[in-house]
Amino acid sequence: MYLGKNIKLLRQQAGLTQEALSEHLGVQRTMISAYEDGRSEPKLPSLTILAEIFGVSVDRLLRHDLSNGNQIQVNLDPDKILTVAVDKEDNETIILIGQKASAGYLNGFADPEYVGNQPQFHLPHLSRNQTYRAFEISGDSMLPIVPGTVIVGSFINNAKEIKNGKTYVLVTKSEGIVYKRVFNYLEDKGKLFLVSDNDRYKPFEVFGEDIVEVWEAKAFISLEFPEQPDQKKEVTLEDIAKMIQELKTDISSAR
Repeated sequence: MYLGKNIKLLRQQAGLTQEALSEHLGVQRTMISAYEDGRSEPKLPSLTILAEIFGVSVDRLLRHDLSNGNQIQVNLDPDKILTVAVDKEDNETIILIGQKASAGYLNGFADPEYVGNQPQFHLPHLSRNQTYRAFEISGDSMLPIVPGTVIVGSFINNAKEIKNGKTYVLVTKSEGIVYKRVFNYLEDKGKLFLVSDNDRYKPFEVFGEDIVEVWEAKAFISLEFPEQPDQKKEVTLEDIAKMIQELKTDISSAR
């Protein structure tokens, strides 16, 4: 069995000390040391808790050498469970959520097995201090970013940190996964206004309680180069503000 080796590996990947892990299990720190050295084995209740903490099955924890290949680690923050993947060198990978996989992401974003089955890759020049995810977008609402483009975003832990006019990938209960230019009214109105760069699409709003994840756009990957813009007037922030005002007027009229 690989139990002791796997406990030590996954504990280190999760950034936990033996003391911290012992608190999760309700045992003495010396018991964690004994588990890792093979001098003792956790009982079934503790084994189940370990499997939940590390996002693996009990069978994998017992019978598989998890040091071979990409492994999954889970953030233990009780307010935000963010599942990530790491490579053999313990470096986080970027998980790609393609168009076909996006439908299942709302149910699977916290499931280590689901996330671990998605394609993973690295990109140079990105800060190692952040977690990144990549989303393949559909539709033409953010032209000149064309359908099929992959948006690479860094995880934002608090939606209140969203900056007006910047682009984000939002995972929402009401709208699914969307890539938009965002204006933050959470403090005043408890909602975000989402605006498309393509002025054929009207802006819309998302309530704070509908937000599941926020990813700030940092890069994009595309097999098509953006086309040269035509001579039509470009959409300015003033135009976007006007569209938001029109949306608010439409909402008020509908009440």
